[in-house]
Amino acid sequence: MKISALLFALFLPIAACAGVLEDMEEAMISGDTPWAIRMIESGLDINSVDAAGNTLLMQSVQRDNASLFDYLLKRRARLNTRNRNGETALSLAAYRGNLPFVQRLVQAGADVNFYGWPPLIYAAFNGHAAVVDYLLKMGAEINATTTNGSTALLFASRFGHIEVVERLLRNQADPNIANQYGATAYDWAMKTENTDIADLLLKAGGRAGEPVAIK
Repeated sequence: MKISALLFALFLPIAACAGVLEDMEEAMISGDTPWAIRMIESGLDINSVDAAGNTLLMQSVQRDNASLFDYLLKRRARLNTRNRNGETALSLAAYRGNLPFVQRLVQAGADVNFYGWPPLIYAAFNGHAAVVDYLLKMGAEINATTTNGSTALLFASRFGHIEVVERLLRNQADPNIANQYGATAYDWAMKTENTDIADLLLKAGGRAGEPVAIK
């Protein structure tokens, strides 16, 4: 076999796969679930990822595609794969405040706790109180931290999500955990002028830390 023919034979499957992934992306963008399902049933790996490392399950969450989400869960798509940002399908559902997706993923076996940015912190960051309640009920670690030491309470305080702050404090969140900058939830509440939250934190025993540089 000539070298050119050999190279063509080697690269043809790669090119074909790339073409299918492009078609899948188009199906996702257009919301054409039947087309997406046909590609999977024709041989596309159900755990395929896009350039950012998002699985089809993650993409169905990001696009709020309930029918594809249901199909992928029934076909046992991997639940705990993490994209290049360290996010899982559950993280993304928590960030978006999609409680039905969060519940389905947890019930299917998605990890509630993991290193990095666990789902509880994503929910608190965006102020989704109902998701916070559910994740705590399902065993989420209330004082889990991000890689820089920030907690769900710290983020909820920073962004003014008082309902989330109340729920976290009611469930014994520690108000005095400081991140790597030495900032506590109280510090961030005061920095962002969320004085009502700062008052709640003080009543719960919270206090100022010794910030190096609050960011």
